[in-house]
Amino acid sequence: MPVLHSTKNLHIVEPPTTTREGVGRFEYTDTYTVFHYGRMPDLIPGKGEAICRMAVSNFRRLEEAGVRTHFRRFIPPNTIEFDLARVPNPDAGPLAPGERNYLVPVQIVFRNELPQGSSVHRRLGSGELTPAEVGLRDIPVAGEKLEHPFIEYATMLQDVNRFVSSSEAQRLAGLRDEPFQVMHDTAVKVNEVLTEHAAKLGLSHCDGKAEFLVSSDARIVLADSPGTPDESRLMYDGVHCGKQVLRNWYVANGVDIPTRQLIADGVPRNQWPRPVPLPPEFLPVMSDLYRSLSETWTGERRWNAPDLHAATQAIAGLIGQ
Repeated sequence: MPVLHSTKNLHIVEPPTTTREGVGRFEYTDTYTVFHYGRMPDLIPGKGEAICRMAVSNFRRLEEAGVRTHFRRFIPPNTIEFDLARVPNPDAGPLAPGERNYLVPVQIVFRNELPQGSSVHRRLGSGELTPAEVGLRDIPVAGEKLEHPFIEYATMLQDVNRFVSSSEAQRLAGLRDEPFQVMHDTAVKVNEVLTEHAAKLGLSHCDGKAEFLVSSDARIVLADSPGTPDESRLMYDGVHCGKQVLRNWYVANGVDIPTRQLIADGVPRNQWPRPVPLPPEFLPVMSDLYRSLSETWTGERRWNAPDLHAATQAIAGLIGQ
């Protein structure tokens, strides 16, 4: 995950080498990102700790399900320690098969539903995708559930990531057939575990993504923070439980940042328009939403946040859904 687009601060405790993992720490912050802009101007109190605790819960749940992860330990209240791999230079070309101890520069996206805000709707409208590729006969309505998860690959070290074919993903990842299949199968397993847990809580795990590293012993290892609202699209009773509600507000009020067009036009980042701050009354409501989601997901009551029904209704009433 490029630092520019991340809401986590990376601290390197011990740098990785070509033959050995290092040690890193993610400090989860109260920032949020939308539109590939980078960090937006506001802080949402408590968001970092809420998401960190969800990440820890997910790592433990996934490891119990047999998924190997880079997670080492939780450092309360908002930091995890993990095995750190080398990050490839995206300008150096595809990795050679047989390399070890590196972050795979391709992410796997899994989609179970197509809610409002899913890029699939835009890409179907532009002809980038066909319904058949998604597993459908016709153009879907917003909120349509898929009979089988739709699996995609995307780059992850660029200003604006792009979707790529399976064959290009394998080439960019520098993986032979067997480890590439293992990576795919692991992503499917991650989606199954997260979707099942969400369903038990009355949540919809609409879509999400998984990132991986190749370890020093050439094994595929799950990385980053799967299943948090920064990495997955979670909904409760038709209401988004994450930054999509803020993205919707920016778009509805005509103050979104056209980053794709700015990049295509070659406009330097220091000349991009500054995003407007959120109305101040949004911040405590978003704070309640993240804390409520975290308490619901982990089963730990730390803040006595409103229950998820009350928190999502407050969001729907204030920001609109």
